[in-house]
Amino acid sequence: MQIADKYNPQETEQKWYDFWLENKFFHSEPDDRPPYTIVIPPPNVTGILHMGHMLNNTIQDVLVRRARMQGFNACWVPGTDHASIATEAKVVAKLKAEGINKKDITREEFLKHAWEWKEKYGGTILEQLKKLGCSCDWDRTRFTMEDNLSKSVIKVFVDLYNKGLIYRGYKVVNWDPEAQTNISDEEVIFKEQNGKLFYLKYKIEGTEDFLTVATTRPETIFGDVAVCVNPNDERYQNLKGKNVIVPIVNRVIPIIEDDYVDIEFGTGALKITPAHDINDYEIGQRHNLPIIDSMDNDAVLNEHGMHYQGMGRFTVRKEIAKELEKNDLLLKAEDYVNKVGTSERTGAVIEPKISVQWFLKMSEMSKPALDVVMDDTIKFHPEKFKNTYRHWMENVHDWNISRQLWWGQQIPAFYYGTGENDFVVAENIDDAVKLAQEKTSNFQLQASDLKQDEDALDTWFSSWLWPISVFEGILDPENKDINYYYPTSDLVTGPDIIFFWVARMIMAGLEYRKDVPFKNVYFTGIVRDKQRRKMSKQLGNSPDPIDLIEKYGADGVRVGSLLSSAAGNDLLFDEDLMLQGRNFATKIWNAYKLIQGWKRDENIKAKEFDTQTINWFGEQLNKTIGEIEDQFSKFRISDALHLVYKLIWDDFCAWYLEAIKPNFGEAISEEVYQKTIAYFEELMKLLHPFMPFLSEELWQNISERSISEALVVAQQKKSEPYYEDKIKDFDFAKEVISGVRNYRQSKGISPRETVEVFTNVSELANAEVIQKLANISEINFNQKTDKPSFTFLVGANEFSIPLSENLDLGEEKEKTEEEIKYLKGFLISVDKKLSNEKFVANAKPEVVEIERKKQKDAQDKIALLEEKLKTL
Repeated sequence: MQIADKYNPQETEQKWYDFWLENKFFHSEPDDRPPYTIVIPPPNVTGILHMGHMLNNTIQDVLVRRARMQGFNACWVPGTDHASIATEAKVVAKLKAEGINKKDITREEFLKHAWEWKEKYGGTILEQLKKLGCSCDWDRTRFTMEDNLSKSVIKVFVDLYNKGLIYRGYKVVNWDPEAQTNISDEEVIFKEQNGKLFYLKYKIEGTEDFLTVATTRPETIFGDVAVCVNPNDERYQNLKGKNVIVPIVNRVIPIIEDDYVDIEFGTGALKITPAHDINDYEIGQRHNLPIIDSMDNDAVLNEHGMHYQGMGRFTVRKEIAKELEKNDLLLKAEDYVNKVGTSERTGAVIEPKISVQWFLKMSEMSKPALDVVMDDTIKFHPEKFKNTYRHWMENVHDWNISRQLWWGQQIPAFYYGTGENDFVVAENIDDAVKLAQEKTSNFQLQASDLKQDEDALDTWFSSWLWPISVFEGILDPENKDINYYYPTSDLVTGPDIIFFWVARMIMAGLEYRKDVPFKNVYFTGIVRDKQRRKMSKQLGNSPDPIDLIEKYGADGVRVGSLLSSAAGNDLLFDEDLMLQGRNFATKIWNAYKLIQGWKRDENIKAKEFDTQTINWFGEQLNKTIGEIEDQFSKFRISDALHLVYKLIWDDFCAWYLEAIKPNFGEAISEEVYQKTIAYFEELMKLLHPFMPFLSEELWQNISERSISEALVVAQQKKSEPYYEDKIKDFDFAKEVISGVRNYRQSKGISPRETVEVFTNVSELANAEVIQKLANISEINFNQKTDKPSFTFLVGANEFSIPLSENLDLGEEKEKTEEEIKYLKGFLISVDKKLSNEKFVANAKPEVVEIERKKQKDAQDKIALLEEKLKTL
């Protein structure tokens, strides 16, 4: 059927996506084929598609579609993450708008609202991924809070607790007063902020003398329990064993010594507030100091804050500075820039806070997880991220896994008393009752006597099991899916979650499958705008990918985002790239429309130029397929696309079609037509992973196809040996054709006007192609012309075209003299360089060789032009 004049993505995309889904092309079940498995980095259930998702999922889809077309049983598992903090915040805000306070309802009531919210708004992003063309196995869609995945998380928690790897501890944590939960170190973003460094006077007990202590947080003095100096600091040797008085608070505290104190910072004297600083907490533990927590969960001062009780920390900072100054307890305040920890999720300034939390010991699990990356059992692409990974793994801290939230897997710890160890850990209440009875020897204990821990687990504690739990590998470790699909093949993710997720998945895989979770990790770059700013809603610099898809088509957007995204490098978003993607789609559509419009004749034999072109393109195709395979093996997906782009745009459209195209009104040989269609089909197979919709539309138009012959499951041609000489010969022909075209363009000669060519070569491969595409009436081999002529070189071979009689010879002579003058000047500069012994001795041999080639080319060109001058 004759295709439309213009490609219409809106008509095409939904049609073929529905076709693929109806025929289960994306669905995978274990069989005899080798598996190719990818698990999606599960986006937040609250999320909508942004530019980073678009790039990441396009890359995954390219890999999956290509694997499917190479004979693998491709399985791409989609799903979403329950995103504890983000989702709970949205539900709390929704309830607030309805006049409901979270504190006034039960956990069960809150979770009912949360599930309703999830069912109504969650999963939008998965529907949007379908618009992009993502070929996920939607029958396998998972959610980190669904029943079986939650059971897997609880089972792992109990197992790790029983192994002694999970413990309950009293430590300083990163408290997010807005989200009302603690967060892990990796979720703290440090930002530079302008503030003040306050120099406070701590009077030495029994004297009018004082010790000056510098702090950026005077509002925490209500929790001060000591002042610490370095034992090697000579300034404070006379203060050993003495006490000071906390300003305003008037509490007497000791002066202690510890090597941790930096002699150079501030005054070299550090106030110790164990409840509000992790380092102070550790010093406090070493020196058996008491702990005074002076703030509540809203970062508001409590009863320890005296007359500041009920006031927020930043308000207190301003007010207390005034009071200190008024009472002559403030020596000075200097402008100071420091890095302040903020919450990745809410942006709130983190408040270090003493708290009882659950932790997972990391040192034991991190060693094997480091080894498998360093020895390339798991390969990182680009490799530079191995160093980042190594640094983190060698300095890893215990993972704080509890969160003061309700949306998430509830920690399976059950309390039966008020003592520090009056709890048991079990998968369910029945097991908990039995354990509690055994532990207490009180067999009268019942379920009603036990209270489950209120906290939920960190979201990452469920997603670290993702490559295992999506295949039920925790609950049913020997099922056919986990044994077939695990380990997965490739992971595509951002370097910003290398610690949150990648490292932890590796740990979980080694712990629960005794095998790595994937073989390759491809790190995408960050999508930035032209000013190199990270795209974000806050900056308003991020376009909506769905709007882009509607404007440029999904294929155009996919190509546009991949063209400039080399592995691990940031992508500088430019809408012109989307336009380039759409233009590429138009080019391909028009190329097929051109072929489809040719008249065919079975009685016409292929001409010599047809055969030459067909033979060349076959070699070029084989060569490019090998290069594409090589780029994919290195995860250089952008480079692979560039090869496909060049093969179609330059080699096929600009050269192949031009060479075999019949003259106006004439027919093409049926044999040449069929060969052209066969090549076009191979190109559609190579293109399909990048541009699935357009390629399937054209593939289905070429001929009647059965369902099993759809392009989505067609097998790509594998690389074969090729003849480099045939490609070089055709490249030589292209240069000759370009030389003749350059003559026409520079002299204003019509392409329709034939020209005669003289050359010093005795024969030319692809001479018939050259004659056709350059519109040459005759090629005179081994001959020179005495006529004034335009001469050019291809390598060392000379080609001359007698000048048209219409040309002004005087003007041509002047131009030639100018060119000779320029080249002689250029030659002098090259000669100088090559006569410099220092340069020749010290420069790399290849650099010297380049200069020698420049020298020879200039000499040859001058000789040619001087010959031409004689004829003029």
